[in-house]
Amino acid sequence: MDDRSENHDIEVEGGNYAYERKISGILDDGSVGFQQPLLARNRKNTTSQIAIVGANTCPIESLDYEIFENDLFKQDWRSRKKIEILQYTILKWALAFLIGLSTGLVGFLNNLAVENIAGFKLLLTGNLMLKEKYFQAFFAFAGCNLILATAAASLCAFIAPAAAGSGIPEVKAYLNGIDAYSILAPSTLFVKIFGSIFGVAAGFVVGKEGPMVHTGACIANLLGQGGSRKYKLTWKWLRFFKNDRDRRDLITCGAAAGVAAAFRAPVGGVLFALEEAASWWRSALLWRTFFTTAVVAVVLRSLIELCRSGRCGLFGKGGLIMFDVNSGPVLYSTPDLLAVVFLGVVGGVLGSLYNYLVDKVLRTYALINERGPGFKVMLVMAVSILSSCCAFGLPWLSPCTPCPVGTEGKCPSVGRAGIYKSFQCPPNHYNDLSSLLLNTNDDAIRSLFTSRSENEFQISTLAIFFFFVYFLGIITYGIAIPSGLFIPVILAGASYGRLVGRLLGPVSQLDVGLFSLLGAASFLGGTMRMTVSLCVILLELTNNLLMLPLVMLVLLISKTVADCFNKGVYDQIVTMKGLPYMEDHAEPYMRNLVAKDVVAGPLLSFSRVEKVGVIWQALKMTSHNGFPVIDEPPFTEASELCGIALRSHLLVLLQGKRFSKQKTTFGSQILRSCKARDFAKAGLGKGLKIEDLVISGEEMEMYVDLHPITNTSPYTVLETLSLAKAAILFRQLGLRHLCVVPKTPGRPPIVGILTRHDFMPEHVLGLYPHIDPLK
Repeated sequence: MDDRSENHDIEVEGGNYAYERKISGILDDGSVGFQQPLLARNRKNTTSQIAIVGANTCPIESLDYEIFENDLFKQDWRSRKKIEILQYTILKWALAFLIGLSTGLVGFLNNLAVENIAGFKLLLTGNLMLKEKYFQAFFAFAGCNLILATAAASLCAFIAPAAAGSGIPEVKAYLNGIDAYSILAPSTLFVKIFGSIFGVAAGFVVGKEGPMVHTGACIANLLGQGGSRKYKLTWKWLRFFKNDRDRRDLITCGAAAGVAAAFRAPVGGVLFALEEAASWWRSALLWRTFFTTAVVAVVLRSLIELCRSGRCGLFGKGGLIMFDVNSGPVLYSTPDLLAVVFLGVVGGVLGSLYNYLVDKVLRTYALINERGPGFKVMLVMAVSILSSCCAFGLPWLSPCTPCPVGTEGKCPSVGRAGIYKSFQCPPNHYNDLSSLLLNTNDDAIRSLFTSRSENEFQISTLAIFFFFVYFLGIITYGIAIPSGLFIPVILAGASYGRLVGRLLGPVSQLDVGLFSLLGAASFLGGTMRMTVSLCVILLELTNNLLMLPLVMLVLLISKTVADCFNKGVYDQIVTMKGLPYMEDHAEPYMRNLVAKDVVAGPLLSFSRVEKVGVIWQALKMTSHNGFPVIDEPPFTEASELCGIALRSHLLVLLQGKRFSKQKTTFGSQILRSCKARDFAKAGLGKGLKIEDLVISGEEMEMYVDLHPITNTSPYTVLETLSLAKAAILFRQLGLRHLCVVPKTPGRPPIVGILTRHDFMPEHVLGLYPHIDPLK
């Protein structure tokens, strides 16, 4: 849905409201007339108003992060008592606590369910293998995977297509100011939780960490909008948060809580929200986000303690540290630093290649997913069968390895979960490739990060596992299930890092487990292009602060190398999905243009006191969200810009039928009969629509004063302002509309309105194809 009006030819039968342009005026006799275009040049913005959310194609619009300072807002703010301001402050912290509590609980139950479901499947397969019923073991393994995969795909395809994928690009876009009905809906939350459990337990090369970020954001949105009217879950005491600005802060806390719950990394969660997710940040938000992730850590710690007595099934004892790495002294020399540099370069190259291939696969899958839910499910089933065949078939290529010394009773793992899988091997032997493939992703990472025995995994095993995880991770991402990229990337990076450690063993002092950690860091840097947050997350995951200098070095190198080839994976997915994301920097070619060069028009404007029929027809025949309001004689000496009125506010005003038969100002009456909360934004697109209004023919001839709902202090720029400066201003302030005013007097008071679509390269370069995008 566009945020600005453009030129269209409109002719309405059976009425006196015909328009040559979407520009209205009222003649002295009260009839409808036409003004001259406010913008002489008839230029349209043809950028897409449709984007892909998850695996669903849906319309998008911008969010109102700006404080809308109209008379109703000012009256409400002045009338607030100290107790109400205190209540508002307390509620913000209470919601942060509830977000942390809920997200921590969901993260724990997610882990609990995955470990028990996957553990039951693997134990069943292992017991059949011990009885040498190999075909039965394969069909049991593949059958369980197929059932779980079909369940996850059915939930995504038929209930909430927006839940497919990791959800991080959608959350990132929302926090940038882009909204779509289904991004954070309760149905999306439900499918994200259970679809992620089924998808990860089904043995796909996916993680639950990305979906947990989306889950945390959905929980924050559900609480922040006062519940869900559709599902009869509403809380009137949360009316203070019925605006996009407060919801943005809550969803930022939810995204940070998701990372904290997924990785058990509270500080990493805060830094992830700061570095990757949020487009706007301030110190007050930092405190609340940190408080939210601290609550997550306490909840997880308390719940995990309950599992130490063995009451959590196959979940195990666990702890806040997910992957323990060798805690001995970390000593390294010049050859070790060269090896780290090599890992960083390789990680950057492989990471950029990974992003390129993921982009191509996603575009291919989009063509399949367009054909309907049935095709989405069939694609998931096909990938599930391929994954099961590879996971069960590849270990037959690996020879049996004698159990390491000191692992008596633990190797091989028989009749229980463990990292030493016997597969087809004789007693006291294990299949190292099976230990990686026929195990949960968390246990596979734990095996790669540890250093019980340097030769625990053969070089050929590590090479096969790397190619398996690398390419199957690419193929799996994009199917209609909740799927994260963190775990596949960590698995691939850890395997080639350990492989490099084995090869450099004779000349290196570093442990192979540390090489594995550095490989994971290099691959994460090459794909995600994050540095600070990834560094802290990895240190919190492994509890090894001594690795900080090497992790920092490898992340910086891998990101620098990968940036030479393409953008980060989430940035690529945002672009591929068609989300009009505003970057924090202006493109080089924007410095050669000014604001008036790209503004679209002519605009539809309203007078301060406007005819009801004019407003009704404009709202009916357009889908735009912002309309300039012009003060005109006899109310002012000359035409001047009064401000901007939002579509949603106009609909509420028309529904209240606060009209007058005379063309006079009566804003004070509207202020006495209306409250600011009457114009609060409804959640999830449940606001008024033009079809909901019933207006009689007599009312169409009446007038309405728009001044009480008009933002009388909109952000304005001169038409000669550099487009680069306008883009930075638009993004830094979190705007939805930016008014462009003329530089010289004697002209109409507004030249046009800039929205995020006017800054998109497709629009700018479409208007000026001769411009070099790099200059």
